[in-house]
Amino acid sequence: MWWFLVVIASLFEVGWATGLKYANDSLTWILTAIAIIISYGILIISSTRLPTSTVYAVFVGLGTVGTVAVDMIFFGTPLNIGVILFVSLLLIGVLGLKSVTDRKITQKEGDRP
Repeated sequence: MWWFLVVIASLFEVGWATGLKYANDSLTWILTAIAIIISYGILIISSTRLPTSTVYAVFVGLGTVGTVAVDMIFFGTPLNIGVILFVSLLLIGVLGLKSVTDRKITQKEGDRP
């Protein structure tokens, strides 16, 4: 469940990153600010239960891939081999980091078992 929240936070990251580039009126700026708050709020919650460094790497990696995909699909950014190569390399690194990170969810002091 905690990794699912990281994915949701990454989706909101795609929204606010796109909003920073394309927002042009009050409503889109407000939606961008809301997406930032939700994204980092979920990230903070997730990082209390999972390894923070891995959570952040997955969050940023998925956000980057999503933002590149949104730019290509919705805004016509040209597809080139360099972008594909480096986004693939980023995904491989994120997946590799997640796979070698201790899967044990640590219990915080004062939490119930």
